[in-house]
Amino acid sequence: MTAAAPDTPAEPAEPRAGLLARLAAPAPPRHRWRRRLGTAARMVAALALAGGLYAGLAPSVAAEDTPALSEAAKQGQALYNNNCVSCHGRNAEGVRDRGPSLIGVGSAAVEFQVGTGRMPAVAQGAQIDRKPPRLTNDQARQLGAYIDSLGGGPSLPDGEDLHANGDIAAGGELFRTNCSSCHAFSANGGALSSGKYAPGMDNSTDRQIYAAMLTGPQNMPVFGDNELTPQEKEDIIAYVQNLKSDQDPGGWGIGRLGPVTELLVIVLVGMTLVVFTTLWIAGKS
Repeated sequence: MTAAAPDTPAEPAEPRAGLLARLAAPAPPRHRWRRRLGTAARMVAALALAGGLYAGLAPSVAAEDTPALSEAAKQGQALYNNNCVSCHGRNAEGVRDRGPSLIGVGSAAVEFQVGTGRMPAVAQGAQIDRKPPRLTNDQARQLGAYIDSLGGGPSLPDGEDLHANGDIAAGGELFRTNCSSCHAFSANGGALSSGKYAPGMDNSTDRQIYAAMLTGPQNMPVFGDNELTPQEKEDIIAYVQNLKSDQDPGGWGIGRLGPVTELLVIVLVGMTLVVFTTLWIAGKS
């Protein structure tokens, strides 16, 4: 009898089929990776280019945004460093509990405050009084030019005479409507609340009155050009300046408080005189 050949174990079919399938499968396309790498490279290059352009152009742009100071502004800067920096700060941004920021106040506000002697202030209070100015008018304008260069703001027209073309009659009506409630009909000033007051205008120049209307110092409201036009401001200045030369040819003006007040004073004084005269005559008889 012939011996039977030993059984040879059969190879598993499934693993071989899976290996053949993997070998036959196509390799993933390489162009996707190349495309992604190309996009990343272009992005890095763009960022590098933008950074280089910014680094190269930024200094020149900053230089153009900061124009050189005029000669008047340079002299005003020196005046500011000697008279104002302790209260308003080195960059005119203000110092807490000392002085407010001056950025954007304009040259008109500076010229008014310095020209009337209110600044530099001696001390803080309910209201800063007018006093003999420490700086001249030219120095006040130089200081205003420097402050104006820091942030702009309202500025005054050129010249000293700002009422030559003003209408006194129209200015009187405007003054009685907008100003007399605080400054009185005679522009002599009047008391306000909390220890404040509206100052008289006896010593005010055209430029100071114009600047006060334009900037609204302390308790005064601001009368911009949309509220009072430049011509109306000239009319008011013409009226105020005319009050200084009006000598009341009709008699005693009683402070120019108005006809009603003047009539009341006349009646009271007249009645008192009549009563005393009657009593004196009755006593004699």
